[in-house]
Amino acid sequence: MKYIHKSILVKAAGICCMLSVILMACNNYLDVNPQGQIDEDAATSDPEAASNLVTGIYNNLWVGRVHGFPYVGVTNIASDDADKGSNPDDAAATQGALDNLTMDANTTTLNDIWSGYYQAIARANKALQVLESATIDQGLNNRLQGEARFLRAYLYFKLVRLFGGVPKIDKVLTPQEADSDAYQTRASRDEIYQLIISDLEFALANLPVKGGEGSQTGRATKGAAAGMLAKVNLYRQNWQRAYSLTDSIISGQLGAYGLMDNYAQIWRETGRNSIESLFEVQTGINAACDAAIEVYSVCQGPRAGGARGWADLGWGFGTPSQSLLDEYEPGDQRMNATVIFINPGGTVLWDGFRIPGRDSVENDRYNYKAYHSRIAEQYCGNPDRLPKNLRILRYGEILLIHAEAALALGNSGAALTDINALRQRAGLLPKAAVTRADIWHERRVEMAMEHDRFFELVREDALAPGTAAAAFQAHGKTFVSGRNEVFPIPAQQIQFSGGRLEQNVGY
Repeated sequence: MKYIHKSILVKAAGICCMLSVILMACNNYLDVNPQGQIDEDAATSDPEAASNLVTGIYNNLWVGRVHGFPYVGVTNIASDDADKGSNPDDAAATQGALDNLTMDANTTTLNDIWSGYYQAIARANKALQVLESATIDQGLNNRLQGEARFLRAYLYFKLVRLFGGVPKIDKVLTPQEADSDAYQTRASRDEIYQLIISDLEFALANLPVKGGEGSQTGRATKGAAAGMLAKVNLYRQNWQRAYSLTDSIISGQLGAYGLMDNYAQIWRETGRNSIESLFEVQTGINAACDAAIEVYSVCQGPRAGGARGWADLGWGFGTPSQSLLDEYEPGDQRMNATVIFINPGGTVLWDGFRIPGRDSVENDRYNYKAYHSRIAEQYCGNPDRLPKNLRILRYGEILLIHAEAALALGNSGAALTDINALRQRAGLLPKAAVTRADIWHERRVEMAMEHDRFFELVREDALAPGTAAAAFQAHGKTFVSGRNEVFPIPAQQIQFSGGRLEQNVGY
């Protein structure tokens, strides 16, 4: 029997939209797979069809509600790394509210994120259901299940850091199950983390080593699973597990990883899937010119303003903050690789494109890591779908996790080695010793504008209370302890649940 899948965005017949219900084929449901309709019956016996089924989960990472404009808002803009940008009135009710930490349950960006992530999770659940009964080679089946579970864990890790406890949807639900209290209420944060860890442990056991048999560029590997699991354990303060996992990556047991020599090259086309990459969202050129993350690059591109007079590069959102600039030490090469500075007489980008002087541009600064050249890199003419790979996990962060875990375990020598490796690449002098504060400083400048800073501040605040409030105060924001560690549950989702979803404290 064939199944057809659609993610439902309206409440109908008492079924909540967030669950992306899977039903037997009928006229009410249409297939929305970016690669075309997949015959799920064939996927139970045809290895190529089974692989395509999992590819559909990866393709969901292109959806704007997963990694596009809303994602930029709840990560960079909500943190002290970036200001809203653009002009003062543009998206003031959504991105402006996130920038000022005044968002509430009716901030539509939050509902976009929630529904986008649960749609992607639904696709992972459907793939896992099909693979469970598939008769394809067991080794291939385990690998594909490992990829699906890696992606599901990644999505839930995003959700639990954003909202705290959320509904735990780990299978395809019938309409009756979907409307039950078990799935219309929030699982605890610990329950969600247990699911994440279980998925990543399975992935670690069943995925191939990078460059090994069965490994394919762009698909999850043991190194990706180990790195993500280490990051989860860092958030859980399980120092020993975080240390051992990152140690296995650094030692080369899980593939050849290392630092790229040139920090700025990481985010250019030449840095795609490099030695530094553990996992990134893959993009490219196809006939429809849509094989890329919706508006990710263009929403952060330099925007015309004032005198104008040029064909600008984007919407101008997520501009690097003064707080971030103040964090860099003199001579740190990472600053100019992270920030596009608009000079009075104009700025020439790495590809030769010239941005006019400040009087013709809306903002002072823009995110260089989000820039994709329309001159020197792949471009098919659709600025909303610039084919820029999104770096999700890289070796530089592995060194930071390893350093913090090592220091927590009393191994200051290993921590010092990690931090000095990053500093050497950045053109800075080595340190003679490191503290936790040193590692956190290094994390901010190494990982600036890479969408983790807000969550890192919350994590650090749990270890050193007052850290988040002080950081946001330096940025001109007020962080309220006991409230701002998470975002509000979207009002629309509470409504869809019939009031069964409980709102976060303070909202």
